[in-house]
Amino acid sequence: MASFKIEGGHPLSGTIIPQGAKNEALQVICATLLTSERVTIHNIPDIRDVNNLIQLLRDIGVKVEKPAANTFSFQADQLNLNYLESDEFVHKCAQLRGSVLMIGPLLARMGKAVITKPGGDKIGRRRLDTHFLGFEKLGAKFHHIDDRNVYEISALPSNAHHPTPNTLKGTYMLLDEASVTGTANIIMAAVFAKGTTTIYNAACEPYVQQLCHMLNRMGANISGIGSNLLTIVGVEQLHGTQHRLLPDMIEVGSFIGMAAMVGDGVRIKDVSLKDLGIIPEAFRRLGVKVEVDGDDLYIPRQKHYVVDSFIDGTIMTLADAPWPGLTPDLLSVLIVVATQARGSVLFHQKMFESRLFFVDRLIDMGAQIILCDPHRAVVVGHDRKLTLRASRMSSPDIRAGIALLIAAMSANGTSTISNIEQIDRGYEHIEDRLNALGAKIERI
Repeated sequence: MASFKIEGGHPLSGTIIPQGAKNEALQVICATLLTSERVTIHNIPDIRDVNNLIQLLRDIGVKVEKPAANTFSFQADQLNLNYLESDEFVHKCAQLRGSVLMIGPLLARMGKAVITKPGGDKIGRRRLDTHFLGFEKLGAKFHHIDDRNVYEISALPSNAHHPTPNTLKGTYMLLDEASVTGTANIIMAAVFAKGTTTIYNAACEPYVQQLCHMLNRMGANISGIGSNLLTIVGVEQLHGTQHRLLPDMIEVGSFIGMAAMVGDGVRIKDVSLKDLGIIPEAFRRLGVKVEVDGDDLYIPRQKHYVVDSFIDGTIMTLADAPWPGLTPDLLSVLIVVATQARGSVLFHQKMFESRLFFVDRLIDMGAQIILCDPHRAVVVGHDRKLTLRASRMSSPDIRAGIALLIAAMSANGTSTISNIEQIDRGYEHIEDRLNALGAKIERI
């Protein structure tokens, strides 16, 4: 198990380029299963979760080539159907959260999928009901096989041997929650369904929009992109295409947080500003200066940053919400930034019940935080009058891991973060890129 050794107090300056979006990569890579033709995807980040998913596609027979750095081509013309139903495949899926996004494409193209509950962050309950209810609305049947602890999902005619045209039929559905992966999965399942599928309360974040645009270039018929009401007219087949991932908005937000805490003038290049939504404004509410220069963000050095208050004078509250609200993936970073602000902030993490527990590590470092319950925490900022103390920590999940790394970079002394494989799941060569800006981070 690897660790980071971080010598705090070194200011960052210079320019950094965000990686391709992890969450978009997981969706569009799985979408390559919908066609037998070649699909080339650019700007794929070199991170653990994405690499594991690419290897999983190789395992099931997808031809994968890497013509250039961060570019992969996929051709799913000879899938190994027996392996798709094997215990080995199911076991590998269980180790990777992104594998759940293979269900929709396999159901659409092969008429059948077998999967167990996927792995990923230990951040609380992440149910799959939205996925299954959507597939069921389209006409798929699923049942739990107790002795193998897997779900078998089928859209095949009775007694049919796959591959054969699936029996999915377009319909209207109202999702019980605006699940991003649920929406993406249902979209991919519906592209071959007969008739028209209407998805209301669909997730509409930029990565889902990117998936829809890519599928349309492949020959799908999807309208309402960017809204929470999607209409999908089923088609017979899809063809190959080229696609480029957006910059990772969570990494952009992480860099804003680093620049606020330990920056001496940091430029974040080519951020796709129109796709960042409310993220820059969330940092501005903590008093962080975020300057826009074309498609770059520049965060100048600030001796102090002062938390806004609401118009009626009440305490600032930041809460996660479905897009275009604030992504829950950045609350951990915002909490760390708030520890050195002037003022107090209430953070309300609504979606997951275990994601705030990492604040105990920040409290050990000297942060003034009141954990009200598993979903709410009040941060009383130090206004840089009290610097965080170095500490030994363990990364509980991807986003808490990067937040603890930011805290360690701002602390007095040398900190150690173990279990950094969690950070590697979402951030590409993070220590090399930050050391280039002036950080002192060593991988042990």
